Amino acid sequence: MHEDIIARAQALAEEKFIAASGPGGQNVNKVATAVQLRLDVFALRLAPEAFHRLQDLAGSRMTKGGEIVLSSSEHRTQEQNREAARTRLAQMLADALTPPRKRAKSRLNRVGKTARLKTKKARGQVKAGRGKVEW
Repeated sequence: MHEDIIARAQALAEEKFIAASGPGGQNVNKVATAVQLRLDVFALRLAPEAFHRLQDLAGSRMTKGGEIVLSSSEHRTQEQNREAARTRLAQMLADALTPPRKRAKSRLNRVGKTARLKTKKARGQVKAGRGKVEW
């Protein structure tokens, strides 16, 4: 199920190539190799829980209108930057679609419980001894 949502997201994503900043010499000045990927999240029709997880994961990369904007300029070619942005988008969606694992309660036996309470009591006595001294 995750794969078809990710595939649909990659099909709906709009790519725009822009001039990258930073070092690179003449190549960076002549060629628009950086890619900006935009995806309308509402078009994916995600479950509310997955949408909220995606919102948390995206952070400032999600606009108020529900668009995720990812940019990639770490490589020298358009194709590599496109692949890097699509991979990051797919990973973000996969993380959002996977529900968090429930925490298993730790089980403590009687001996461990009494030892823990004993150390807590001793620590409390140490802290109680730090109070103001009565003359």
